[in-house]
Amino acid sequence: MTQATFNPPSRLVIASRESALAMWQAEHIRDRLRALYPQTEVVILGMTTQGDQILDVTLSKIGGKGLFVKELETALENGSADIAVHSLKDVPMHLPPGFALACIAEREDPRDAFVSNQFDNLQALPPGSVVGTSSLRRESQLRARFPHLRIEPLRGNVQTRLRKLDEGQYAAIILAAAGLKRLGLGERIRAVLPSEDSLPAVGQGALGIETRADRADLKALLAPLHHADTATCVLAERAMSRALAGSCQVPLGGFAEMQAEGLRMRGFVATPDGSRLLRAEHTGDRAQPEALGDAVAQDLLRQGAGEILAALHG
Repeated sequence: MTQATFNPPSRLVIASRESALAMWQAEHIRDRLRALYPQTEVVILGMTTQGDQILDVTLSKIGGKGLFVKELETALENGSADIAVHSLKDVPMHLPPGFALACIAEREDPRDAFVSNQFDNLQALPPGSVVGTSSLRRESQLRARFPHLRIEPLRGNVQTRLRKLDEGQYAAIILAAAGLKRLGLGERIRAVLPSEDSLPAVGQGALGIETRADRADLKALLAPLHHADTATCVLAERAMSRALAGSCQVPLGGFAEMQAEGLRMRGFVATPDGSRLLRAEHTGDRAQPEALGDAVAQDLLRQGAGEILAALHG
């Protein structure tokens, strides 16, 4: 089905969380769709998810990042929305039956960002400094490299986290560089953490557009927004995480990148305290990203990742 023969709908509804970053992402997709299909009315349905409502407990204790997705999927299911725009790192590795990722848009900077009002980088933090993060993945890597720092939980949207930093509750916080850049807050980044020091989350920086699986018309509509290289990398990362039963209860990272010799994929699994951190790296065929992700996962399992995962899952 080509764009020339494809008849766009008269109206399209995008389901989105109501946080500033989620709305930026939905508006970005809305504006691109409006430019492609000027005859289509594209509107956003803002929703508050359970993950947005429970802010006093870490995500790993209340069911994980899927809490940011469920209400949006309900809107797709009952027809009140046509598509849902997600930060791909919030999308569970297994979608419920009847749903599909119809499009993966181009990735922003996938790395983590160091944000502080007093210090230039992690190495400059004095012993005992409090660093805020909501992620077991970031926490385990920080604890492994900087055991002299205090890592404390940090929940809330980007603006809330920055306010807590500005109030002096933390010496520094770690956020996704992509979110800060998308919100026009790139100047708050004191240092971008190299992926060698802080391996990104699976799908970090990429946007996923979810639809009902039976909406082939929407897959055709979204095809111009699909970014093949980003999708290839993300498919490898998600395959690794899926093979390891990855979730926010598990400190793991996975990052694939296009290189001249093929697709390079790195992954890690750690204990939350960073006392044990297993790493694996493979290069594979770009045409088989999921096989590469699975190879990285199997390497980690051979090193003993299964024992770490079993202990975390109780």
